[in-house]
Amino acid sequence: MKLLHVDSSVLGANSVSRLLSAEIVAEWRKANPQATVDYLDLAVDAPNHFTADAIGIKTGLQAEPTEAQRFENAVSERLVSQFLAADVIVIGAPFYNFTIPTQLKAWIDRIAQIGRTFKYTDKGPVGLAGGKTVIVASSRGGMYSTSEGGQAMEHQESYLKVIFGFFGITDVRFVRAEGLGMGDGAKNAALASARSDIQIAVGAAANQDRAAIAA
Repeated sequence: MKLLHVDSSVLGANSVSRLLSAEIVAEWRKANPQATVDYLDLAVDAPNHFTADAIGIKTGLQAEPTEAQRFENAVSERLVSQFLAADVIVIGAPFYNFTIPTQLKAWIDRIAQIGRTFKYTDKGPVGLAGGKTVIVASSRGGMYSTSEGGQAMEHQESYLKVIFGFFGITDVRFVRAEGLGMGDGAKNAALASARSDIQIAVGAAANQDRAAIAA
C-alpha cells in the first residue's frame, strides 16, 4: 500500500493542519505497517500556478512544444503519476480566506488531467481515479460547520470533496479542527475533537480487502 502525505500550510511548526496530518499518517502506519509513505510539502516545493505553458503540450495545437512547455509538462506528469500511484492520500489543508491555500490549488490544477484523473463522455465527465482514500486534515480559525451562514462561507472542505469526487474518489474523510483562533479553551477542544476523528478516519483503505484485514 502506498500513502501520499501532502502538506500545504505556510506556518511550518506552528501549523495545526501539519500537526494533524502527521498524526494521521503515524496512526495509519501503525494500523497498516506495510504502508510506504511519499511526502510532498507544497509550501516548500509548489508547482507554478497554472499557465498556458502548463497546458500547452496537452492541446496539441503546435507541432513542437517550447522549452517552457516541456518543463511545465514534466512537473505535471511527475505530480499526477505520484498521485495515481497512491492508494491513500493524506492532505493537510488549512483554511485561508474561506478556501484552500493557493499552493494546494496549484497542485490540484496539475493533477486534474483529461485521460489521467477524469474524462469527458457523451453523458458527462467520468472520474478515472476511483478506489483511493483521501483523508483531509482541515484546520480553521473560526467556526464554520455549525451554522448555515458559516457553511455558506466555507469553500475548503466542500471544494475538496467536489474535486476528488470529480476524479472518481468517493471515500473522502475529514479530520477537522475549527475555532482555533477563538482562545486556548476552544483550541484545546478542537484538537481533542480532531484527534478523536483520527481514530475513526484511520483504518482500511477503500481498495483494501476487508476480509483479509479482518483475518
